Amino acid sequence: MRIAICPDKFKGSLSALKVAEALEAGFREVYPDAEYHLVPIADGGEGTAELFVQVLGGEWRQVTTSDALGRTIDASYVWLPGTKTAVIEMSAAAGLWRLAETELAPLAASTRGVGDMIRHAVEDGATTILVGLGGSATNDAGAGLAAALGWRFQDQEGRDVNPVPENFSKITRVLPPATPLPAQVRGLCDVRNPLLGPEGATHVYGPQKGATPELVVRLESALTHLADACARDVGADFRTVPGSGAAGGLGFGLLTFAQADIVSGFDAVEELLSLKEQIAAADLVLTGEGRIDHQSLHGKGPAEIARLAQAHGKPVLAFAGSAEDAGGLFDAIIPIADGPLTLDESRRRAAELLRQAAERTARLLKIAL
Repeated sequence: MRIAICPDKFKGSLSALKVAEALEAGFREVYPDAEYHLVPIADGGEGTAELFVQVLGGEWRQVTTSDALGRTIDASYVWLPGTKTAVIEMSAAAGLWRLAETELAPLAASTRGVGDMIRHAVEDGATTILVGLGGSATNDAGAGLAAALGWRFQDQEGRDVNPVPENFSKITRVLPPATPLPAQVRGLCDVRNPLLGPEGATHVYGPQKGATPELVVRLESALTHLADACARDVGADFRTVPGSGAAGGLGFGLLTFAQADIVSGFDAVEELLSLKEQIAAADLVLTGEGRIDHQSLHGKGPAEIARLAQAHGKPVLAFAGSAEDAGGLFDAIIPIADGPLTLDESRRRAAELLRQAAERTARLLKIAL
């Protein structure tokens, strides 16, 4: 039996590779002679840059920048010298993981640090910049990134406005930099949400960034005002483009302020890893991530793995730290917890729990076969 193991990371616990290794260890207890192919994945979110290094080589470069709250930090991106390509994860600077739960502040959080990383990569000679969109602590539609790249936001008196959501209502003019960005930018998107509306950046992802129901209304109004200003002054309106709502609207920001295009992060990874061929050759596909729910259907890696498996008539099992209905995409979803656990304990024991869940599942599968 040939088993393809294609999981994403368990955020805050294990890299995608560590998840794959734990699943293999559990299945190998029951199927020691099976042929295992470990293909850890990413979908444009966290872990994407590391995957490029694993497959293509390259090097990590460190840059001093700022987190979502403007604090000075060191962050890294991947440099591929052969193609003069930089692979940047927006979460390296403006990621949710950098903030304590008590620090979440979506009205004040900014992607300026991501723009600083892009500027640094251009100064280093990058002609192509891939930006992984996922894991953000921000809801600023990329306005902070734009400011770092030379865009200016002004009020009716011609004064510069700090472009964070709590100030968007003051913006009456959006001015481009003197020279456009001298690099091709491509956003690797892990979701298909638009900028606005019930499936948009604020309504779907705002609460996990600290937005109360009252703040969701205020943030939606702020993003609408910014989108209207950009449509008027930039001459283009990307608010309905699938993926424009990714990473707190950074997809919209890349389209508007960096003349970027947005592609499925999973599609880019699929090509990089030859995933279609890997799955077509498998008898069973294993995938998973920390949480599987309705949001997984918007382009997340495990859901895309399931769609590939279905297209090739392969059974697919998903393992998750927590799980809800995912539209019947998977043949089975296996929660890894073996009893009541706190979140901290589940994260600490993630590798052990994954291995045990994989072994239990393999034993049940053996009985069925």
